[in-house]
Amino acid sequence: MNKITLVTGGAKSGKSRHAEGIVKASGLSSIYIATGQALDDEMADRITAHKIQRGDGWQTIEEPLDLCGALVRTDGQGIRLVDCLTLWLSNLFVAELDWDAKLSELLVVLQTQQSPVVLVTNEVGGGIVPMSDMGRRYRDASGVMNQRIAEVADAVLLVTCGLPLSLKG
Repeated sequence: MNKITLVTGGAKSGKSRHAEGIVKASGLSSIYIATGQALDDEMADRITAHKIQRGDGWQTIEEPLDLCGALVRTDGQGIRLVDCLTLWLSNLFVAELDWDAKLSELLVVLQTQQSPVVLVTNEVGGGIVPMSDMGRRYRDASGVMNQRIAEVADAVLLVTCGLPLSLKG
C-alpha cells in the first residue's frame, strides 16, 4: 500500500470514485476528509451525491482550512481520503491565507504520516485562460500545488473517462 497517493483529473473524470475504490480496497478503516463547504444549494447537492456514492462505513471530517490538523489528528486511525485539494486551495484563497506557506506545511505533514493518505485534486490548467487576475493566480497556484504534492507522493494517477493512468509508482 502506498503511503501517499495523488489522484488527479478533470471535472467529473471519475477521480473521486477511483480514489474511493483505492480506500475501500485497502481493508483499513476509512476516513473521509472533506474540504468542500455547502455555501449554496448546488454545492450542497454535490456533497450529498458524494456521500451517497461513498456509501456507509466512512468517518467524515469536514475541514475546509486546517487540512494539516485533520491529518495529524487522524493519523493512526485508518486510511484517509482528502477530497479535494483544489477546493482546499480555493478556501485558502477566499480566506486570504498564505497558500504557499500552507502547502509547505502540508508537504511536511504528509511525509510524517504513518497511515496512508489518498489525495484528490483537479487538473485545472488544461482549459481556457481565466479572465480575472484571481482566476489566473488560482490556476497557477493549483498547478504548483499539484506538482509539489506529486513530488512527495509514492503514486500519482491521472483519471480520465473513469480510467486511471499511472504516472508515478
